[in-house]
Amino acid sequence: MNPRCEDWLRGKLERLQGSESYNAEKTNKEIADKYGLAVTDIVKLNYNENLYIPREKIIPLLKEVAEEVDFRIYPQNEEALLKEKIGEYLQVPQDSVTVGNSSDEVMERVIRIFLKKGDAAVTFTPTFSVFKYCVLYEEAEYVQVPLCDDFNIDMEAMHSAFTSNARLLYLCSPNNPTSNQLKPREIEALIEEFPGIVLVDEAYGEYADYSVVPLIKKYENLIVLRTFSKAFSLAGLRLGYALANPTLAKALDKTPAPYPVNAVSLSMGRKMLENIGLMRESVTALKLERGKLISRLNEIKGVEAFDSKANFVLFNTAKPYAGVYEAALSRGLVIKRLGKLVRYENCLRTTVGLPEMNAKLLKTLSEYMED
Repeated sequence: MNPRCEDWLRGKLERLQGSESYNAEKTNKEIADKYGLAVTDIVKLNYNENLYIPREKIIPLLKEVAEEVDFRIYPQNEEALLKEKIGEYLQVPQDSVTVGNSSDEVMERVIRIFLKKGDAAVTFTPTFSVFKYCVLYEEAEYVQVPLCDDFNIDMEAMHSAFTSNARLLYLCSPNNPTSNQLKPREIEALIEEFPGIVLVDEAYGEYADYSVVPLIKKYENLIVLRTFSKAFSLAGLRLGYALANPTLAKALDKTPAPYPVNAVSLSMGRKMLENIGLMRESVTALKLERGKLISRLNEIKGVEAFDSKANFVLFNTAKPYAGVYEAALSRGLVIKRLGKLVRYENCLRTTVGLPEMNAKLLKTLSEYMED
């Protein structure tokens, strides 16, 4: 190899190897093998997947897609049809919709378009970690402002972070992992003051009390992220989208690679919107179970569960979080270990699973915390 190429390549690979990225946790099989359990005994409550739409109701829709789509050719009008349905669903023009290969991919696209080396991206902490990884990958400055102890925004500190090189503001609402929704008047105040693009992540929007989507008609610098992974139960198909004023949405649509989303995912998104009752019924059922889960968690000595506007619940334990996590894992329960969040030392997060899954979690926590 040419020495100059070798030096350049080594430097590039070293930078990439040293950069942070999202790391998937162990598979169900790996966990089962480690603890001597059957794979069917593993209960996944760590990725906020929605199991409230029964698989047997999704499969017939996928079969319809298999009949309608010719997999031998590139996508045709599937994206346009999906945008039309999203527009109807959220009462926005279809030219305000940009579709992507998950909302994470759309987020990465926004960062790649609007940030360059030397620019700053602002957010609060704790929040969804993928935003940080994408910003640092572009070699931009990552500025984080700690949330208040009640998980609300420190508005004064946030405003102080709006420097002249700030170009992108990220607001996850409902926020992952704190599960609270930001105050609408504060979001508007931040949009009005920020000197760049404001990206509001509403991945859990269907479980929340309100949406900022209507504000895209008012603010030209606002982009709202949504997904089919959560409330629509299509996590495995990786389908997301953004909403913005038509000019901004058109800019987001300009990707170097053609056909960023496959025809199956596009068609399944449309099918789920055409059968939107499935999503709405599942959200109603999950929110009811969410309230029960929070109440039951708070009945366990040494556990404090927080209110939630998402499909997961954050809780803090009197015992060290690592021990709680390991105790759950050894029983086949996979929850999310977080550690210290603002003033809370031992935080963990659990998806709102089906009632029998939550019952297993509650039993495990009760036994471990009272031991």
